[in-house]
Amino acid sequence: MTSTHAAVPSAAQPQASFHAADHLVARVAKVDAATCVGLDPVLDRLPASLRPADPSNDAACASAIEAFSVGVIDSVHESCAAVKIQAACYERYGAAGFAAMGRVLEHARASGLSVVYDAKRGDIGISAEHYANGARALGAHWTTINAYLGSDGIAPFLTGGQGAFALVRTSNPSGDALQTLPLADGRTIAEAVADLVSKLGEASVGASGFSALGAVVGATKRAEIASLRARMPRTIFLVPGYGAQGGTADDVRAAFTRGNQGALITASRSVIYPSFAGSGAAGSGDWRDAIRAAAVQFAGEIRAITGGAS
Repeated sequence: MTSTHAAVPSAAQPQASFHAADHLVARVAKVDAATCVGLDPVLDRLPASLRPADPSNDAACASAIEAFSVGVIDSVHESCAAVKIQAACYERYGAAGFAAMGRVLEHARASGLSVVYDAKRGDIGISAEHYANGARALGAHWTTINAYLGSDGIAPFLTGGQGAFALVRTSNPSGDALQTLPLADGRTIAEAVADLVSKLGEASVGASGFSALGAVVGATKRAEIASLRARMPRTIFLVPGYGAQGGTADDVRAAFTRGNQGALITASRSVIYPSFAGSGAAGSGDWRDAIRAAAVQFAGEIRAITGGAS
């Protein structure tokens, strides 16, 4: 699929004034909704009109998920602040999938969205630098990263104003087995990582008062969100697990600070695979309009708990 949108400045040479958190805060203010739509395209859930005739053909599959992703972006960019691009959904189709992902990220940037590259990178030294430069070259404003390698696995992702969301308290149930383990000083492992993120983030606080180092904190961990917010007052929370995974507006309320600031709530399946008039899958009807309506509803739900405009 050939992109038809206007070219955007290369992220490999970011403007000196760019700051990921400031950019995101401004974007949230513009749409009055701290919402992020997760782009997790799965072939058998695409609209029937987009599904390739040969699902074993990687190029055809990559073209299909690219067309769907561009349609989603065009449907949500007026009501949502950001999109989160799940790298695995594209990379499974090899070189064709990776190339499609690059064009999707570029289209998201051109649409004015804040772009989160959900690749959960985790490495150190020159490898971390390569990963960070790769994310920047793709056009990502933010990259999700694994904080459990420590500061030298985090710092490369914060150069040139780029942002990173470090895994702190994830929404998957099996994460409890590790992240809630108590340490000798009484903190849990998740709390220790939160303290690390808060300390490292102090050096990258922008004009908005928030750091370019954010934290992934799951919506399904309602009992811990308030305490983690207290530990990370200048950290933007990327909050997955809303909607299809069971997280509700009340669950994520404590993630916010100063109205609708400090958190970015993510919904994927509940927005990109809405029910169409009597159909439970994106297989019939005007799928773009259905996604647009789902994104508007999602934004309204979050706006209702942050005191935004109706």
